[in-house]
Amino acid sequence: MPRRSPNPHTPAGEKILTTAADLFYHRGIRSVGVDLIADQAGVTKKTLYDRFGSKDALVAAYLTRRHERWVTWFGERLAARGAAGPARGVDRVVAALELAEEWARENERGCAFVNAHGEIGGSDHPGNAVILADKLYMLGVFTDLLSDAGHPDAEEVGAQVHLLYEGAMVAYTTRAQPNAFAAARAAARGLLAPAG
Repeated sequence: MPRRSPNPHTPAGEKILTTAADLFYHRGIRSVGVDLIADQAGVTKKTLYDRFGSKDALVAAYLTRRHERWVTWFGERLAARGAAGPARGVDRVVAALELAEEWARENERGCAFVNAHGEIGGSDHPGNAVILADKLYMLGVFTDLLSDAGHPDAEEVGAQVHLLYEGAMVAYTTRAQPNAFAAARAAARGLLAPAG
């Protein structure tokens, strides 16, 4: 009998993905096996494979879900901070860094994408494309905020602010710099201050 095509869009698939997401984030991708996921989701291993096809595909689905959750959460809150425009350029970049700190406080293991890259980076794992997409999304956020504000070097400075964001996330999570986001915001303000 031929194997069915994976179909995660079922109640069992949702339960598997929710369970796997929690386990992968809190325990790590490599340390969590399909037996544990199936057991905690209350399904059989066959059901897990019928829904996702492989553990690698389940990891990619977890990362995709995590990215979608972040984009929605972040986008809604940034939009609530006010309209774009030249006078709002620095304020919106600073607001983005404030939101990142708020997210980091609620996600004690730090960036799921940095964590995942530490485990699957450098391989042909399908999750790597999702990791890259997430990082490029935030690079685009900072570039777009500066471009909308009329910054003359939006791409270059947006890339620099993106490095502040990524560095703050890691320094905060590892507790190397408990005030990492405040430092990132101060650096961003300095970077975006008018010359003269």
